[in-house]
Amino acid sequence: MVSPASKDTTEDLQNVAGASEGQAPGEQAALPAGQTQVLSEMAKYQAPQRPEDTVMIQSEHTGAIDVLSADLESADLLGDHRKVSPPLMAPPCVWTFAKVKEFKSKLGKEKNSRLVVKRGEVVTIRVPTHPEGKRVCWEFATDDYDIGFGVYFDWTPVTSTDITVQVSDSSEDEEEEEDEEEEIEEPVPVGDVERGSRSSLRGRYGEVMPVYRRDSHRDVQAGSHDYPGEGIYLLKFDNSYSLLRNKTLYFHIYYTS
Repeated sequence: MVSPASKDTTEDLQNVAGASEGQAPGEQAALPAGQTQVLSEMAKYQAPQRPEDTVMIQSEHTGAIDVLSADLESADLLGDHRKVSPPLMAPPCVWTFAKVKEFKSKLGKEKNSRLVVKRGEVVTIRVPTHPEGKRVCWEFATDDYDIGFGVYFDWTPVTSTDITVQVSDSSEDEEEEEDEEEEIEEPVPVGDVERGSRSSLRGRYGEVMPVYRRDSHRDVQAGSHDYPGEGIYLLKFDNSYSLLRNKTLYFHIYYTS
C-alpha cells in the first residue's frame, strides 16, 4: 500500500521525469522555480514513513528511482546496525532443606567442595553449560553466618566444561565488569546485598537471580535453572559487606538432563 503523500510525490516525480525525457537536450520543463526546488528536495529527503508506506530513493547521477518498503528502511541493508540485548532469563527454581549438619559433613570430605570466602571478597564459580545436560543445579551452606548469593549467565561460546573459581574483592570485581562493558551508554545502578543487587553485570550477561543475603547457616540453599542456551553460569558468593568475618562455604554444583 502507498500512502496518499507518497503517491502524490511519486506522480509528481514521474511527471517531471516524463517531461524531461520528451524534450530535446538543453530544454527544461516549464515549471515554476519554487515547485522545481521543492520536488528536487523531496526526491532527496523523504519524511518518516509508516510500516505500510513506501520509500523512494533517487540516484543523483542517473535519476533512476528505486522503491523500497518502509520496513526495509530500518533493516541492516540500509546500514542501520542495532545493538541486540540479551534475552530475558526464565526464573530459577529455588528451595531450602534443613539438614545442614549432614550436608556440611558430607561435603567436608569431598575435594573442591569447600572454600573460605574472606571478608570483603566476592567468589564467582563459573559453570559452563554441558552438552549432555539441560539444567544446572546448586546447593550450598555456610558455617555460623549468612552470605550473599546470586546467579548470572554469560552468553559466550563454551570452550571447556571445567568448573572454575574466581576470587576478587568487591572493588576489583566492579572495575573488571566496568572494563568489560565500557561501551554501554546507560549504566545500570548497583544495589546492595541487603536489598538485592541490580548487578552491573550487563550487556552480554543475563540475570537469573540477583545477589541477596541468604541464611545459608540455618538451611541448605538449593536451586536449579534450565539452560537458556550455550554459555557460562556465574554463581556469585558475595561477602563484600562483611568487614570482619570470613565465611566457610560448602557447595555442590552439578547438571541434569
